[in-house]
Amino acid sequence: MISSPEHARLLRLATRASVAVACVLIVTKAIAWWFSGSVSMLAGLTDSLLDGVTSLLNLLAVHYALRPADDDHRYGHGKAESLSGMAQALFISGSAVLIALQAYERLQHPEPVGAPWLSIGVIVFSLLLTVGLLTLQHRVVRETGSNAVRADSLHYRSDLLLNGSILLALVLAAMGWHQVDAWFGLGIAAYILWSAIHIARESFAVLMDEELPPEVSQHMLELARGVPGVLGAHDLRTRVSGNHWFVQLHLELPGNLSLSVAHGISDQAADAIHAAYPRAEVLVHADPQEVVTGAKD
Repeated sequence: MISSPEHARLLRLATRASVAVACVLIVTKAIAWWFSGSVSMLAGLTDSLLDGVTSLLNLLAVHYALRPADDDHRYGHGKAESLSGMAQALFISGSAVLIALQAYERLQHPEPVGAPWLSIGVIVFSLLLTVGLLTLQHRVVRETGSNAVRADSLHYRSDLLLNGSILLALVLAAMGWHQVDAWFGLGIAAYILWSAIHIARESFAVLMDEELPPEVSQHMLELARGVPGVLGAHDLRTRVSGNHWFVQLHLELPGNLSLSVAHGISDQAADAIHAAYPRAEVLVHADPQEVVTGAKD
C-alpha cells in the first residue's frame, strides 16, 4: 500500500499539473480563436476554460480530502472529491450547451475560418501537452485510486478526441469545407455532455454510499470464511469515501471461544481482506454460532 506522504505528494502533483496545463491551453487556444473565429476552436477554448475551473476545484477538493479524520468527520473527508466531481459535471454540461448554441448560430450564418494553420499548430501542441498530463494522471490514479483525479483524467481523455476532431475540422475548413467546422462543434458538444453524465453518475454513486461491485464483496466474504476457526460470514456492507473503502461484516464463530481468541480470529479476517484490498478499512463483528442459528430458526 502506498505510504500516506507519497499518496499526498502524487495527488498534489497531479492536481497542480492539471491546473498548469489548463492555463497554458486557455492562453494558446484564446489566441488561435481570436485570429480564426472557428466554432471548433471556440469549443476547445470553452472546454479548456472549464478544465481550468474544474482542475482548480480538484486542487481544493484534494487538499481538503487529504485532511485526516477528526471528531466531526470520523470517516475522513474523502467525499470532497466526489463533490468536486459533481461540480465538474455541472460545469461541463454548461460548456456543452454554449458550444451547441454557437455551432447552431454558425450553421445559420456560415463564415470562413481565418488563420487555419495557426489554429492547427495550436491543436497539435494541445494534443502533445494533454498526452503528457494523461500519462501522469494514469500513474496517480493507478497508485492512489483518487476519484477526483480520475474525473479530471476523464476530461483530458475526452480532450484528446475533442482536439483530434477540432484538428480534422480545421484541416477541412482550410480546404474550403466551412460548414464542417460548425457540425464538428455540435458533435463535440454532444460528446462533452455524455462525459458530464458519466462523471455525475460516478460521483453520485459515491455520495449515496453505493456498494462496491458484487464480485468484490463476494471475494471479501470468501477471504473471511477462509480464516481458520471461522464458521461463516454474512451481512457484509461497503461504502467508499475518497481513497478509502469502509467494510463491515459479521463473522460466525464457535460460542465457546474466549473473547481474546474470538478477537484474534476477527483480526485475521480483517487482515486477510486488507491484504487483498489495501484501501479497505475493515470492521468485524463476531457472532456466536448459536446466536446466528437461533436467528435463522
